[in-house]
Amino acid sequence: MSSDRSAVAGSTSRRTALLATLALLAMTACWGSTFFLIKDLLERVPTVDFLAVRFLLAGGVMLLVAPRAVARLAPDVRRRALVLGALYGVGQILQTAGLAHTPASVSGFITGLYVVATPLFAALVLKTRITPATWGAVVLATTGLGVLTLDGLSIGYGEAITLVAALLYAAHIVALGAWSRPVDALGMSILQILVIAAICLVAALVSGEPGIVLPERGGDWLNLVYMALFAGAAALLAQTWAQAHLPATRSAIIMSMEPVFAAFFAVLLGGESVTGRMLCGGLLVLAAMLVVELVPRRHVEGEVTHLAV
Repeated sequence: MSSDRSAVAGSTSRRTALLATLALLAMTACWGSTFFLIKDLLERVPTVDFLAVRFLLAGGVMLLVAPRAVARLAPDVRRRALVLGALYGVGQILQTAGLAHTPASVSGFITGLYVVATPLFAALVLKTRITPATWGAVVLATTGLGVLTLDGLSIGYGEAITLVAALLYAAHIVALGAWSRPVDALGMSILQILVIAAICLVAALVSGEPGIVLPERGGDWLNLVYMALFAGAAALLAQTWAQAHLPATRSAIIMSMEPVFAAFFAVLLGGESVTGRMLCGGLLVLAAMLVVELVPRRHVEGEVTHLAV
């Protein structure tokens, strides 16, 4: 009887892990679909203003849909959500500031280095044992990101603060994996988004322009609503829920598919041409994801360690 229960529990765990993987993939696909939309919108709206409006809209809608979700969180969970939102929000600002001083391709690659930083943080902070297969997947993903995005690399102020942003994103992934629980996913997501919105709003108000610049075109507002509700609210909710079921390093490698989806949508909807670098880099990142999904993992890596705050 006990063996039957163990088999059922194992099957349920595998199904949950598969659903979590699919949720992260859907999230990264949604993020990837926004790249050419953001590029177009930022020609008319300053970056920090766009971020502030995007996350304020996302947080406001989520509060309307689930007004009691944050109130139901335990005090320690709220503190953790505040920390998570601060990590992500400051990362957004630093990445945005770095874009003003470095090419977008270089920024994309350096930001993607959270794939390397995540297992390092997990090993140092959570004492997680990372398997050789997982390290191999990290190398594959990083190489794929380089092939997909890099066209020369120099080190300067913009690259330095973008690297700090990547480290903050890695810290967010590790902490979210350690702190998130399925029952708290909605409330934690709302609180994180509100903190991100507050940080971006402050950055917009002190950026030099009086007030907040809003889109003037109807099409820009439609794109902004899509990015707020789907690539913002729904994506962070999916990530928070999924990381309650997956190790941080595995999550980071799955999320490294974002530039692959960005290239796919740029070709499908943005009018760009397929290149050999796109195919090669995309296949390397895809291979990295398949390694962490298909190669058997030791039990110790599959455990989610919870940090105390």
